[in-house]
Amino acid sequence: MTRVLAYTSPARGHLFPIVPVLDALQRRGQEIAVRTLAKEVAMLRARGFEAAPIAAAVERLPLEDYRARSPLQAQASAIGTFRARAAHDAADLREAIEAAQPEAVLVDINCWGARAEAEAWGGPWAMWCPYPLPLPSRDAPPFGPGLPPARGAAGRLRDAVLSRVLSRLVERPLVAQVNAVRASIGLAKVGGVAELFAAPHRLLYMTAEPFEYKHSDWPTNLRLVGPCEWEPPSAAPDWLAEIGRPLVLVSISSEFQDDGRLVRCALEALSGDDVFVVATVPAGDLTQFVVPANAKVVRFAPHAPILARASCAVTHGGMGVTQNASRSVRCRSGAISSMWRAGWRYRALAPGCLRAAHARASALEGARGNGAA
Repeated sequence: MTRVLAYTSPARGHLFPIVPVLDALQRRGQEIAVRTLAKEVAMLRARGFEAAPIAAAVERLPLEDYRARSPLQAQASAIGTFRARAAHDAADLREAIEAAQPEAVLVDINCWGARAEAEAWGGPWAMWCPYPLPLPSRDAPPFGPGLPPARGAAGRLRDAVLSRVLSRLVERPLVAQVNAVRASIGLAKVGGVAELFAAPHRLLYMTAEPFEYKHSDWPTNLRLVGPCEWEPPSAAPDWLAEIGRPLVLVSISSEFQDDGRLVRCALEALSGDDVFVVATVPAGDLTQFVVPANAKVVRFAPHAPILARASCAVTHGGMGVTQNASRSVRCRSGAISSMWRAGWRYRALAPGCLRAAHARASALEGARGNGAA
């Protein structure tokens, strides 16, 4: 019987997508060991996994990129956190391998030290990525600005110029810090992110190409495995059945990102509409919100039964909830308003623009429902 060890960063948004993969391996007769957030250990043990917490030193280093006032500052902050965690998660994975004696290892993309340790270990290992992968491609625009694919000579020139600029401002600082981690474990430097992502035997990308740019040059080790949607088992709350209006789900990050403004904006924007807003706030202070009569703000509610009835979803842009919403029965028409979590965009967010986005989404759903689109 093969024994597989999975190691996650301290983020539920990274743990939950790998759970269905681990479930599938277990059904095939594999033994599963997991190192993850301390608060989720009991839940994983109940699924039959041998689970233990990651090092407390890793959990004491939360991401604080939400404090940044620009994309470059946000990247620098995130890089600093991953770099600071690296010494701890590398040693932690080393100890976990010694204890679990696995035949294969799965590592979260955000665990820089553990990634390097898995590579140095020498056995079969895979890395998973539950967010848009910053992978260069000849078929896609440079990662970051969210541009449409290039068209004609002008588009190719745009991509060439942007690639050079973003390489200097974004890729080089990241790769320099990654190489420092690799050097501390005795690994050779990598020349860029493409070489870095080629290191694992398998790179599990938790999406599918309809959600991505089209690529004819995916790396040979990459597998598009779909969204791997999963949430802890939970019954639909009793109050959900009592709501007769169309539902709007508002969802923010499962880890604290100071993104409560998205919830406040949605509550204000939709307070006069004939809808019922359900906002889930896994991290943060629930008392900060003024909740109108047509809304409910909760710490947790299972998204699946809400999305089954929702006409629209307003998200922080996390890839998991955005994919799940776009695949739900009611939202499949594209009636989804997605707000990326970048702090400078949140500061510019206003109830009027969100109300207009919801109106457009509702009109689209109505057109689809009437067979007009």
